[in-house]
Amino acid sequence: MWEPPAPLQLARWPLPHRGALERVVVRALALLARRQVLTVHGLEHVQAARDPFILALNHSTMIESLIVPALLVLSRDGRLIHFLADWNYRLIPGVGLLYERGGTITVTRKPARPRILNALKPLYLHPLSALDRARLHLATGHSVGIFPEGKINRDPSRLLPAHHGAALLSLESRIPVVPAGISFPDSAPGRPIRDSALMQVRIGAPLLAPPCGARASRASLHAWHATIMGAIGELCGKAYQPGEAR
Repeated sequence: MWEPPAPLQLARWPLPHRGALERVVVRALALLARRQVLTVHGLEHVQAARDPFILALNHSTMIESLIVPALLVLSRDGRLIHFLADWNYRLIPGVGLLYERGGTITVTRKPARPRILNALKPLYLHPLSALDRARLHLATGHSVGIFPEGKINRDPSRLLPAHHGAALLSLESRIPVVPAGISFPDSAPGRPIRDSALMQVRIGAPLLAPPCGARASRASLHAWHATIMGAIGELCGKAYQPGEAR
């Protein structure tokens, strides 16, 4: 079990693999994380010696997509995990800089809210798809992070139908999936999870994809996806129903 370091420790925390500005950003986000992240379990599964891997987590609040990656980078002495993230977040002042410095893979699938902001979408388009960019990172030995649910899910008891991206990448590359669950021990049962809720992070042991031949069948993809989501559900305390996938 690991707890976010005290402020003085954070100020001195070595991040040899990041530049000066990036060190400031990571430490600032880690300082913010101290207010909400109670503990992190299983950090040994995401250390740099285990790269590359595909980290797959549930997604319940907006803030977790900033502070949890920052804590992971901190624990890895500044080595990045390249997370897939919605381009809408980059419209929030300051977040765009964080994503740029954090090597985030921007996903441009969704429209903006309000829709008038869609005029800015061409600024974030990339000639390669998000999955192709993730493939390149994995092929060069870098780890990626994915929130398979694809959007914030404030339901305290049930995972959303999820995208197959993590399962597909793993089957293609034979790179393990590391499941992780973010839970909210003080949240009221039956009530939506708040952005200010205290959280715990549990990182599970790597899952090795079953052999599937040169190309995964639809059935094998669904089965492996269900295995991954089931592991995430166990770690975060939410139920997942097999067959609910996108």
